[in-house]
Amino acid sequence: MPTGKTRKIGKLGGLAAVAVFALALSVSGLASAQDATPLPYEAGNDLAALGGGIVADGSSTVGPMTEAVAEEFGLMMGDAGGGDVQIEISISGTGGGFERFCIGETDLQNASRPIAEDEIANCSEAGVDYYQFEIAYDGIAVVVNAANDYAECLTVEQLNMMWGPEDTVTNWNGIDSSFPDAGIALYGPGTDSGTFDYFTGVINGEEGVSTTDFFPSEDDNQLVQGVAGDENALGYFGLAYYENNADQLKLVSVDGGSGCVAPTPETVGDGSYAPLSRPLYLYVNAESLTRPEVQEFVRFYLANAALLAADVGYVASPAQASIDAQLKLEAAIAGDGTPDSSAESS
Repeated sequence: MPTGKTRKIGKLGGLAAVAVFALALSVSGLASAQDATPLPYEAGNDLAALGGGIVADGSSTVGPMTEAVAEEFGLMMGDAGGGDVQIEISISGTGGGFERFCIGETDLQNASRPIAEDEIANCSEAGVDYYQFEIAYDGIAVVVNAANDYAECLTVEQLNMMWGPEDTVTNWNGIDSSFPDAGIALYGPGTDSGTFDYFTGVINGEEGVSTTDFFPSEDDNQLVQGVAGDENALGYFGLAYYENNADQLKLVSVDGGSGCVAPTPETVGDGSYAPLSRPLYLYVNAESLTRPEVQEFVRFYLANAALLAADVGYVASPAQASIDAQLKLEAAIAGDGTPDSSAESS
C-alpha cells in the first residue's frame, strides 16, 4: 500500500481495532453520535473496491500531518482488506501548492494559512471549486543555536528589528546591549511558504514584507541544519520541526505584550503563545471529492486528525470544530454542501 513518503508509525499504531462499515453515516446520524470528541471513522464506500491515486502538495508544516494520515490510512486499508490507493505528497510551500491546486493539478492542498485573494481568483478563473477544513493548530517556533546562552526571550519588536524590511539590525548587541557583538545569521521559510506569510504578517505588520538578508528554504529540515550549524543563527519554522530536533536547537520564548511565553501544546491551544499560534488547513478539490478514494481518505483524515496532530507535534482543534468539519464533509459528499470557493469568490 504505497502512500507517498514513509514515516514511523504513530500513536494509532495501526487501526485494526477501528470498526469499518460499508454504509456511510447520514449527517443526522453523525450529529447524534457524540458531542464531546471527534466522531469515529466509519467507511462510506466499499474499501476493497478502492483504487486510483490521490495527489497532495503545499505546506511543509502541514505535509508531515498528511503523511502521518496517509501512513495510517494505508495500515487501515491493509487491515480491512482494502484496495490499493496511491497517495503522492509533495512539499512546495503553501503558495507553491496553491499554484498547482488552483489549476486542478492536485486533489488536496496542505496550507498553513487561509487561501489568499489572488489564489481565490486563480481558482475561480480555472473553475476549481474547493472545501476548506481546519485540521489542527500549530505554533511557529523561534529557535537559536544550542550554544546560544543569552537569547532566552525576544519581544515582537526585537523580532521585527531582525526581520523587518528597513533598518534591519544585523548584530546581536543591536537587539540587546547585553548580547554579544556578533552578526546575526537568519534562517527562514521561503516566500512560497505559508509560514513566511504568517510570520511576516504578525511580526512585520504585512504579509510578505521582510528583510531579504536571510537564508530561505521551503525545506524546514535545511533550516534546522542551518541554525544547528551556526552559533550566531536565529530561525523560525513550525513547532513540530523543533520538537523533532530539540537536541540540536534552543527554543526562544516570545513576548507578545503579556510576558515571555514558550510554545507548548497548552500555550498554542489556549492562544497565550501570541502572536505566533495559528490554525492549519486542508483544502479539497470539490471535483476530486466525487471520487470514492478521495472521500474515504478525507473522511479518515478528519476522524483521526486530533490524535495524529499530537503524534506529529501539533495541537488538536477543539472537538466541536472537528465535528463540524466532519459534518461539512458528509454534506459535501452527499451533494448537499456548498463549496467554500462559492462564498469566497462572490
